[in-house]
Amino acid sequence: MTIDRMLENARTQLKRVYAFELPQAIERGALLVDIRPQAQRVKEGTLPGALVIERNVLEWRLDPSSSARLAAATDHDVEWIVVCSEGYTSSLAAASLQQLGLHRATDLVGGYQALKAAGLLSVAAGAPHFVREVGALVSL
Repeated sequence: MTIDRMLENARTQLKRVYAFELPQAIERGALLVDIRPQAQRVKEGTLPGALVIERNVLEWRLDPSSSARLAAATDHDVEWIVVCSEGYTSSLAAASLQQLGLHRATDLVGGYQALKAAGLLSVAAGAPHFVREVGALVSL
């Protein structure tokens, strides 16, 4: 086993979300989870509307049966979209969540960097937010 093979295996379990699909996923109720370490979030920028859960405690916070779960972790049917910087760590994390029975867990292809590259993040008015194709904001 290599890390490349492990990543490939993880991704076969996921119905990954592309940056252009993220606004619609949010509209249908998907919850974003930013697993980037604090130093990376400071350097790259924040992800508006995302729950910040660093990777080392992710499973405990999202498992509905855990005593350390977040209030949003109500059941195994929550749609979690895990985001890292470039979409590698998030694939492994989402696959781990699926092993816990969180069958709708997935990740964002290309991570935070894909959102920036697609022009879906804006820092107008000082606060980052998502931008739609026509310039309308997606409220998070």
